[in-house]
Amino acid sequence: MSLTLVLGGARSGKSGYAQREAEKAAAGTGRPPLMIATAEAFDDEMRDRIDRHRAERGDGWRTQEAPLDLAAAVRGLSAGDVAVIDCLTLWLSNQMLGDHDLPAAIDDLTTALAACPASLWVVSNEVGWSLVPDNALGRRFRDEAGRLNQSVAAVADQACLIVAGMRLDLQRA
Repeated sequence: MSLTLVLGGARSGKSGYAQREAEKAAAGTGRPPLMIATAEAFDDEMRDRIDRHRAERGDGWRTQEAPLDLAAAVRGLSAGDVAVIDCLTLWLSNQMLGDHDLPAAIDDLTTALAACPASLWVVSNEVGWSLVPDNALGRRFRDEAGRLNQSVAAVADQACLIVAGMRLDLQRA
């Protein structure tokens, strides 16, 4: 149906925006929206964060964990489904730290997104506006996140940037 890429920095309001839009879209379907979560709880702080996010969404949401095989989760969506993927940069981190074939994973994901019949909001961090990281892994992550965001934007119907809780609709360059 539609794919919206929602970009923003940390704590910009991008996830909240995507969730509100998905809730509005799902209201007319009779089905609860789906959160496709990419985070993994490797420590207590992350477990608490995940629990807090689930509690904030409430019982009106379904959740599917997809820390690595995000393309399969997207391929599992059908027409009439409403979903939020939160977030691409955590998925990217999981791919990189697991030493997976990143170009193949990104190609698989963008192919699945382009063919997805659901209404989908894809959340991702814009990390390229800050300082250049002081280590090779950080610089690679920043560069790969930029490439991933461009790949997803290329198949998206629309994209927006969230800054301080405010939305800016983006146009193709």
